[in-house]
Amino acid sequence: MSTLKIVEECDQVSVINLKLGCDVAYRELFDRYNKRLYYFALGYLKSPVEAEGVVQDVFAKIWEKKENLKPDNSFKAYIFTIAYNLIKKNFIRRGRVRDYLASEGVQRGFDLSTTDQLDYNFTMERLKNLVAKMPKRRQETFIKSRFEGLPVKDIAVEMGISPKTVENQITLALKYLRVHLNGIEEPGVLEI
Repeated sequence: MSTLKIVEECDQVSVINLKLGCDVAYRELFDRYNKRLYYFALGYLKSPVEAEGVVQDVFAKIWEKKENLKPDNSFKAYIFTIAYNLIKKNFIRRGRVRDYLASEGVQRGFDLSTTDQLDYNFTMERLKNLVAKMPKRRQETFIKSRFEGLPVKDIAVEMGISPKTVENQITLALKYLRVHLNGIEEPGVLEI
């Protein structure tokens, strides 16, 4: 029996056990594939932090949807497909962030050639850290609006709040980011 066939059979057994809620099976699958997924994502993203995020997201999805896994299907193909789709979303998000930063540069009168010279990874990390410091509802609203591209009405329905509240949260998030990304301290922005 080939090594590939043995791995596929081990995956099949692990998936069956995972469907039953076995933490050990989950750990086995994670240990078997996390490094391969990491290097796969790193090859596309060129960012260790983002590649690690993809690995974490893949295995979070596996855990969330463990009851729907099909033991007869290739687990390896399944997780690499999830990883590839997450990488595509990452590139889409990067484009939106770049567009946002460029529009802010134009609105604030900054020289775009200077903005273009900023290290993208540093800026992205800084942006993620700033978003993580926002109040939970504001953070969720901003991510749905700017990273996922959802319209205000859809966000309002999904979160169970009014469209006006969504708009207010996005406005406050943008003010907060404008202040902190540009290093300008405006009193009262966080208290609003």
